[in-house]
Amino acid sequence: MTVQGLPSTRPYLLRALYEWCSDNGFTPYLVVRVDESVQVPREYVNNGEIVLNVSYDATSGLHISNDFIEFKARFGGKPRDILVPVRRVIAIYARENGQGMAFPLEDDDGADVGKEPAMPESADTAGGNERGPVQLQSVDGSVGQSPDKTPPPPPRPPSGGGRPSLKRVK
Repeated sequence: MTVQGLPSTRPYLLRALYEWCSDNGFTPYLVVRVDESVQVPREYVNNGEIVLNVSYDATSGLHISNDFIEFKARFGGKPRDILVPVRRVIAIYARENGQGMAFPLEDDDGADVGKEPAMPESADTAGGNERGPVQLQSVDGSVGQSPDKTPPPPPRPPSGGGRPSLKRVK
């Protein structure tokens, strides 16, 4: 079997990192590149991306299959059905410490977008929306540096509108 015929490792890594976050009491967040195949509330999409809290407390009926991530969640108090193709997920990380993994964005054929033979300049790349490698910060605060440029920090979820939480103080 050739490398091109192998199934993607992305859904397996997503499930593993989701489990790692949940087992360690962290809140798993997904960063999704939105297009017409992604079913999310469009009013929460920012710069073509959405950050989703996929923790057990924030979702209902979460199922991470090899092709899709499906769940129900509340946005602004309204229940919504969410459907995300796994190939559109560009990162999963723990909200509390930023640890996680970033993935290259794939096109509809499953090829990495950045590895296409001749990609013409478009308005997206001219506008600064070009995606480079993403470096996530480790627990000790060190960041893997690229020799040519410093990567942007991990995306942050939209503020406000979240569920209130209680902290036990003894």
